[in-house]
Amino acid sequence: MNQVINKVSPQLPLFSAQEDPRVWQVRVSQRARRLSVRVYPAGRVEVVVPRSTAAWKVQQFVSRHRQWIDERVRESSAQQVTLHPPQEILLPAIERQVRVEHALSANSTRLRVIDDHCIQLRGKLDPPAEWARILNRWLMKTAEVEFSRRVQQLATTYGFEFERVQIRRQRTRWGSCSSRGTISLNVCALFLRPEVLRYLLIHELCHTRQMNHSRRFWKLVASCEPGYRELDHELTAAWRHVPPWVFAI
Repeated sequence: MNQVINKVSPQLPLFSAQEDPRVWQVRVSQRARRLSVRVYPAGRVEVVVPRSTAAWKVQQFVSRHRQWIDERVRESSAQQVTLHPPQEILLPAIERQVRVEHALSANSTRLRVIDDHCIQLRGKLDPPAEWARILNRWLMKTAEVEFSRRVQQLATTYGFEFERVQIRRQRTRWGSCSSRGTISLNVCALFLRPEVLRYLLIHELCHTRQMNHSRRFWKLVASCEPGYRELDHELTAAWRHVPPWVFAI
């Protein structure tokens, strides 16, 4: 295959007919400066490529990293099979450690918030999708409060204006900013280090002025976060810190 992967095809299945395109995907990114691969919870593999990358280069890249990919997929699949309610949830982005108490009963699964550092799962804890859905709902509410406050603080500090913040649970991106100034943030950002979260928020706030990844955009990012390159690299690989139960529904 000598075609060039381009802007017209933002997402393509990998080239081997033996691979399931629902699990193996290639995503073209105008932001990407190098080839990278991500293995998400539940074993989904995504190869991120810069625009105008030749298909043979992607094949070569996958071949070179195939052993590592297969090992990560096996680990992820094993975690999915043995999914149990967590005893503790660490949210590094907001520097919070939350204890999860389990109160088993025949009733439907519910969540009780005791305080900022303790929640209780009550009822049936099977199937996993049920308690995972409830924990995700709690995560979304937590992220909405915490991220909105931090975005507003950064906007005030650096003179940005935005419309609103919305929280989503996405599998392919950490955040985005609409032309109207709506900043969308992935709930999974709760599992980032505080410094990486701060960079993510600055990145999206900068899009309220520059809706692209031009030199002007990166210059603006650098004026707010001089060490953005290292943080951006860390953000790319940060999916490994997201617990498998987040994507169990």
